[in-house]
Amino acid sequence: MAEVHYMSQEGLDKLKKELAEALAQRPVIAAAIAEAREKGDLSENAEYESAREAQGLLELKIAKLQNQVVNAKVLDASLLNCEKVQMLNTVKVENLANHREMVFTIVGESEADFSKGKLAATTPIGKALMGHGKGETVEAKVPSGIMKFKILDITF
Repeated sequence: MAEVHYMSQEGLDKLKKELAEALAQRPVIAAAIAEAREKGDLSENAEYESAREAQGLLELKIAKLQNQVVNAKVLDASLLNCEKVQMLNTVKVENLANHREMVFTIVGESEADFSKGKLAATTPIGKALMGHGKGETVEAKVPSGIMKFKILDITF
């Protein structure tokens, strides 16, 4: 069974754009392969090998993006509530070790960008927050040990 990729409509649109850009690169790489092939002996042609490698990497990227688009499930933010943390919620937490407040939006893996506050639900912190409500304390097992967070607010 295919793995479902939960995301926002914005995330799906971004993924489709990235796929279209990757598909547009196919003719460019095909032309580079054809040009390198015209230069003669393929067994000693570094340009040809480089172009073929680029083609392989591009096809791998295209296959991955197509899989994500086909298996995407767009979440309707209007159906969300703020009682318990779920996908697309924005969660304000306090790190109980240093009393710093942080704000995360819980998203699918393909949309995750920690620098923008977008935290994948599959990360240890994301998993720990999911399903818990405002005022609860959760523990996340991270590579450096156990982190404790208090959920201060849940919005969308």
